[in-house]
Amino acid sequence: MLVKRSNYRLDVLAIIIILVFVALISRLGYLQVVQGKYYGQKADGNRIRLAPIMAPRGMFYDRNGVPLVSNRPGFTVSILPLTGPVPDEIIAKVASILNMPIDEIKTKLSQHNGKFEPVRIKSDIGQDIVTKIEERRAELPGVVIEIQPIRNYVNNELAAHLFGYVSEINDDELEKAKLKAKTNPKANEYKTGDIVGKFGLEKMYDRELRGVDGGNQVEVDVTGRPVNVLGRKETVPGKNLTLTIDYRIQKAAEVAIDEQLTYLQTKSEFRNAKAAAAIAMNPKTGEILAMVSRPTFNPNLFSGGISSKDWKMLNENPNNPMDNKVISGEYPPGSTFKIVTGAAALELGKVTPEEKILDTGKHWIIAKGNAEGEALGWINFKEALTKSDNVYFYEMGNRLGIDNLEKYARMFGLGALTGIQLQGESDGLVANQRYKEKVYGEEWYLSETFDAAIGQGFQLVTPLQVAVLMSEIANGGHRYRPYVVNKISSDNGDTIQTFGPEEVGNIQISPKTLGLIRESLRDVALEGGTAAQAFQNFPVSIAGKTGTAENPHGSDHGWFIAYGPYEDPSIVVVVIVEQGGFGAGSAAPIARKIMEAAFNINQAPVEAPQTYKPQTAL
Repeated sequence: MLVKRSNYRLDVLAIIIILVFVALISRLGYLQVVQGKYYGQKADGNRIRLAPIMAPRGMFYDRNGVPLVSNRPGFTVSILPLTGPVPDEIIAKVASILNMPIDEIKTKLSQHNGKFEPVRIKSDIGQDIVTKIEERRAELPGVVIEIQPIRNYVNNELAAHLFGYVSEINDDELEKAKLKAKTNPKANEYKTGDIVGKFGLEKMYDRELRGVDGGNQVEVDVTGRPVNVLGRKETVPGKNLTLTIDYRIQKAAEVAIDEQLTYLQTKSEFRNAKAAAAIAMNPKTGEILAMVSRPTFNPNLFSGGISSKDWKMLNENPNNPMDNKVISGEYPPGSTFKIVTGAAALELGKVTPEEKILDTGKHWIIAKGNAEGEALGWINFKEALTKSDNVYFYEMGNRLGIDNLEKYARMFGLGALTGIQLQGESDGLVANQRYKEKVYGEEWYLSETFDAAIGQGFQLVTPLQVAVLMSEIANGGHRYRPYVVNKISSDNGDTIQTFGPEEVGNIQISPKTLGLIRESLRDVALEGGTAAQAFQNFPVSIAGKTGTAENPHGSDHGWFIAYGPYEDPSIVVVVIVEQGGFGAGSAAPIARKIMEAAFNINQAPVEAPQTYKPQTAL
């Protein structure tokens, strides 16, 4: 009995052992055959990483193919999380080398998406930083140096307000991108460390410019250092923008403004003339040929992350170098508004071209007069506009009334956005009774109509609005939407989208009235006109208008607006110099130099800038 019982126990034990082995072998087979691929990928994940390659942003070209914005190769410090959270001691060492706050690095790492991808810590580092990291490679597992395309503004400050700048995406932008992706799954995915457009064309066309990132599948050692490239996904470069800008005219406009501001600050009484704006536009199409705002900034400062010192300098400048004054600056139009007042008076029959009005230096109802008390005697419309006589146009305001002035100002497009594809455009202000009642709770006075008639008081315009107004006079009454991009094209040159003239309105003014205004503006640049000195011996016939805008915070602002050639206009130029005094002395000389560039007068050959042409992947 004892032997049988013992054999039974051995049999049971043997069966259990066999079952255990069967289970182990079955499990091993399951893992090898069924789950082999899955665990193989898991194992590879311990030694294979995806090293993303940032796609180069699309380039900017001027209308003639001159490169204006490109990319250049630069070094970026990234941290590749290996098996878990990055140790504090590594973060501290990286922070010390990069001279960055530890918390800033931790914030970037905390936003990591969990994939086996490097987290970009700092872009566009110098060779000295690269050397320090390489020397301490053994102490910095997971810290890698990547070569990434860095945005390159070829001419530094040139057209900075138009181009804008790029920088690393911030938390608010990331959150907005996530919300947008929920409603638009096709939207590009943004992630921590991405470089995005922040301002100007870089922001307006960010999705077109960004391209599609690629990457390398690399084998890494225990320190996270790549040792072998296993595969590659090529980047797709961003789309290129061909602009309406003419590099030669843009360059000439910037140099002219800088030289004139220096002159005014050092050799005139207008020492506070430190800001200005200029725009050149084709009146037949709405194409912007040049756009300048001063003071300015160098967008290259932002490409690798702007320093606190540089940001403080820009942010605390009282003349606001980050503002594009062409589209956002609001100024009293001064005597340039007399074009509107004159058109309204002639069209509504409040005056005839031949009627003469006595200018004794002051108006007979309200004692408002000309600058420096000048008296021109008996003058008609043409003489009054040519010589920019205040008393004559005070009387036109008296006869018209504020409501008619408002009606014609809005017909010319004032008090409304022009529709240019740039963010930050202001709509100005057309003087009217409703505005004063709403804001100040007061009734309207005749003296305020007088002010409005000569572009003072409540009237406010942007330089771009004035350029549109002058274009309407130059082209026969058509209002075109201003635009700055001619076409979008792929990296291989294929055209994806084109842009062209878009008429958005017109002024209801008779050819007779329009002709008289044009003749009067032509005489402004001739002997006896207010801009005669600035355009003396100019070989192209020019029509123009000077203006002086009152400024309660300092010296008056100076305006000059013009178009040419008079017979067949191809360009409109608008210039304003803040605290520059009379427009004839401050703004008109700038306009002349812009016109010289446009008509190739007294121009030395301009060498196109050389630039780095990015490859498909860096």
